[in-house]
Amino acid sequence: MKPSRTSRPSPTSRTAEELATQPACWRRAAGTARTAGGLPVPGERVAVTGCGTSWFMAQAYAALREAAGQGETDAYPASEFPVRRRYDRVVAITRSGTTTEVLDLLGRLTDPATTITADPSQLPQRPSAEHIAIPWADEESVVQTRFATTALALLRAGLERHGALPPDVRTVAEAAAHAEEALAAPLPPAAVRAGQWTFLGRGWAYGLAQEAALKMREAAGAWTEAYPAMEYRHGPVAIAGPGRVTWGLGPVPEGLAAEVARAGGTYEGVAGRDPMAELVRAQRLAVTLAERAGRDPDAPRNLTRSVILDG
Repeated sequence: MKPSRTSRPSPTSRTAEELATQPACWRRAAGTARTAGGLPVPGERVAVTGCGTSWFMAQAYAALREAAGQGETDAYPASEFPVRRRYDRVVAITRSGTTTEVLDLLGRLTDPATTITADPSQLPQRPSAEHIAIPWADEESVVQTRFATTALALLRAGLERHGALPPDVRTVAEAAAHAEEALAAPLPPAAVRAGQWTFLGRGWAYGLAQEAALKMREAAGAWTEAYPAMEYRHGPVAIAGPGRVTWGLGPVPEGLAAEVARAGGTYEGVAGRDPMAELVRAQRLAVTLAERAGRDPDAPRNLTRSVILDG
């Protein structure tokens, strides 16, 4: 079967154009990490925070840092950060540098803090605060793609700088090569035709699975869910069926794909591909579905580029 035109990369929106630049952004982030100050060092007790997409990147990094044995690492949404808890360093991720909850938190912190942002001009200045600016990964689209993954690539490369990653985790350079493959290949027709999508990930990939589901909701208004891969059989598998896709980012439990097939559903996920590269495929799918439905993937309804609250 020939894939439909909509299943191939089609940069008709700013979001599509921006997400296509991710491999280059990740490689540049790896270079930045070699000299950037303020990145966590082994042994530090670290908390990572953000809102929305940035929170999911925080979750992925926290799990990856602990798996690498570089220190205890927690992840919180900025609005739920336990400010009485002490950390050696807090890392905040904010694309705009204007998100209310992040700015409020940074203003209350006494711990050393590092902020990764595209625009540091609005961030509070204090002696124990450092900013890592990556303006070249900024975006015009409301929907975050390359900024978030580039921030994660920067942090991931910071781990590489201090030692080997877990055996099943690739370097940022290898992840970028996988992302190029994910951008070049057509999207699976069954995923484009489906009416429901569930994303799964293990360890650090669970945060990426949550982000994949969020991208689909934001851009396409789709019914999506996300779970740790081992939790899928504890209830969520009940919604597997015809016209529904279960998508693994990274390794999934043995036999899970067959179980999805027995339920009449479709399993997606490229074995051996880096989870960040699989997230790129989900981003592409979100844009494709939005355009097919007549939605604007650059400016989804009810969303703004930065959440700035009054009062």
